[in-house]
Amino acid sequence: MDDDPTVLEIVETVLRSGGLEVEARRNGQDALRAAHEHVPDIAVLDVIMPDMTGLEVCRALREDAVTADIPILMLTGRGQWLDVASGFDAGADDYLVKPFTAQDLLTRIEALTGPGTGR
Repeated sequence: MDDDPTVLEIVETVLRSGGLEVEARRNGQDALRAAHEHVPDIAVLDVIMPDMTGLEVCRALREDAVTADIPILMLTGRGQWLDVASGFDAGADDYLVKPFTAQDLLTRIEALTGPGTGR
């Protein structure tokens, strides 16, 4: 989930090139709805979003028994120590700061989900 269409397209392309199935969403409400309809293997969230922040989405996922165990990777341009701490405080499992390489993203996802496309 990312609010920047270009970044969203890049992330989708990288994940698909890594053999992952992707369901992209542009806002928090859509992401939460989609996570309940089909629990994903991982959630990749941007901090800055139009309707609710990635931190709010992260907290909402953690507070719901259906989605509480989804690994969450925050992917954002906000890299100050307080931003990173806020991501982990919200329940994120990892935090990757933009700009990033395709390999960095895929490696972080594999670390959270295990080898292959599933947990």
